[in-house]
Amino acid sequence: MNFTLYLFYIFSFVLISSAIVVVSTRNMVHAAMFLILAFVNASALFILLGAEFISMLLIVVYVGAIAVLFLFVVMMLNIDVKREEEVNRKRPIFMLVGIIFFTEILLITRFSTIKFYETKSLFPTPDDLSNTQAIGNLLYTDFVLPFQLSGAVLFVAMIGAIVLTMREEIRPIKKQNIANQVSRNKASSLEIAKVKIGEGIDL
Repeated sequence: MNFTLYLFYIFSFVLISSAIVVVSTRNMVHAAMFLILAFVNASALFILLGAEFISMLLIVVYVGAIAVLFLFVVMMLNIDVKREEEVNRKRPIFMLVGIIFFTEILLITRFSTIKFYETKSLFPTPDDLSNTQAIGNLLYTDFVLPFQLSGAVLFVAMIGAIVLTMREEIRPIKKQNIANQVSRNKASSLEIAKVKIGEGIDL
């Protein structure tokens, strides 16, 4: 066994252990922290496979954005622990679904080791280029149209999410009108009231 294989077993063990803690712990903050640990170990496994670009994407996108967002949302929510009975009633269904998923993963792993097909590399990575540079060359040459279309779809989805969350406010809200404030002068902002003695003014 070489050093890379030792690293693979270490990262895999920590990844599986942290994933088990994520789905078994009752503390949501601890679950989010162990989820970040699982993402970091998965990123290390991608580095061992030679996919350093995907590894950095996993760190930047999932750990830096999504997992931290989960952590902030969980810390801001007021989680009620009184829903324990409702979760306990559904536990057999969850266990059955977990057993089915685990069996499917075992079957896929078992049949994937049997060579029913011929391995063929459609886009081999050149020896003189790094993994990131090879992916960039493919994205911006052969797949430039699907890459730009996927960006446009994400942009439209972002606009749709913003539009769906915008609601018309019914309650009166005081807002500043900068143009009216700038265009004010002495005639429009100052009024001299001549009040007779003993009468006062109506406000």
